[in-house]
Amino acid sequence: MASVSDVAETLSCARCGKPANLQCPKCMELKLPRKAAAFCTQDCFKASWSSHKAVHLKARLSSLGTDTAGDQNSDLASEGWLYCLRKGQSRTPKRPHFVWTGTLRPYPISVKRIVPAHIDKPDWADDGIPKVEPNSDLQHHVEIAREVLDAVARMIHPGVTTDEIDQVVHEATIASGGYPSPLNYHFFPKSCCTSVNEVICHGIPDARKLEDGDVVNVDVTVYYKGVHGDLNETYFVGNVDEASRKLVQCTYECLDKAISIVKPGVRFRDIGEMINHHASMSGLSVVKSYCGHGIGELFHCAPNIPHYGRNKAVGMMKAGQTFSIEPMINAGVWHDQMWPDGWTAVTADGKRSAQFEHTLLVTETGVEVLTARLPSSPNVFPWLSNQSV
Repeated sequence: MASVSDVAETLSCARCGKPANLQCPKCMELKLPRKAAAFCTQDCFKASWSSHKAVHLKARLSSLGTDTAGDQNSDLASEGWLYCLRKGQSRTPKRPHFVWTGTLRPYPISVKRIVPAHIDKPDWADDGIPKVEPNSDLQHHVEIAREVLDAVARMIHPGVTTDEIDQVVHEATIASGGYPSPLNYHFFPKSCCTSVNEVICHGIPDARKLEDGDVVNVDVTVYYKGVHGDLNETYFVGNVDEASRKLVQCTYECLDKAISIVKPGVRFRDIGEMINHHASMSGLSVVKSYCGHGIGELFHCAPNIPHYGRNKAVGMMKAGQTFSIEPMINAGVWHDQMWPDGWTAVTADGKRSAQFEHTLLVTETGVEVLTARLPSSPNVFPWLSNQSV
């Protein structure tokens, strides 16, 4: 501990509030404000260390994102924060070289989060390789996924890191007795996907802080009693420009219009026609590389649901089928590129992308949106009035 007796101002102990004349040496090294680093005695400092050290980590994270942050990156690497490579199967302390399409850059990711032993897990939880999942008749347990995503929606604001979003998803899922389906699925390293600005899908939560004007999609899937529930939404971060607002609203409307035609006897390919028509009317493009999918006892299975027009999807909808529709709409071209981590898909021209998703059940007369918004869901979309989804 270093003395601060030469400071004219009177400081109070960060733990007990008594007059303080000692200061955390690490805070001095990082040039942090003295007020939160002052302690009255060594005993108070030691008693506060487990919580106080988090201040140092946040300070180092705030300095990331510039090429001059090598020392801070080294410190983070020693604490397990590394860049992701090979679809989650390896890590590196240095940012990979890549011709980035937009302004966004990857940041280090934290270590893999722990799942308690009592949680029922899918077969990829341990080795990262999906095999055959257990049978279950409990199709309506997917409401947990909605509650988890709603918890995320309430915390979106400038300054929050996507790793903190992942932590909320992970802890809320575990608290509900579920398993976060993305975790270790084909070695994906996190419990949800966070796709910011030009990221189309499968963004990996990391140390980057959300900035005013960003848009961020959060994709949540929960495995509970043998069933997966999958949904995602795109949120505004602070004050967003009008073009981004129109992009996100149009994407929401694309999903809404696609859901409106779901019923027995409708061709799966018609979903893409509906989405493509609405997006193109607004001068936007539909991503062709990723599609909706069957879901339930399996995370991803038939049928495939393309979102673009003139697709060649086969088959017609039947009562009892469960699948997702999740259109990805771009402000520019529909083409995508893959980041070096093997997961993050970004727009080829660096322009923004948005996405919304629901898990659906085809009924005898139409459709049930299993992941529909609840009466308690936060009102974060200005174009919604009393709509349910």
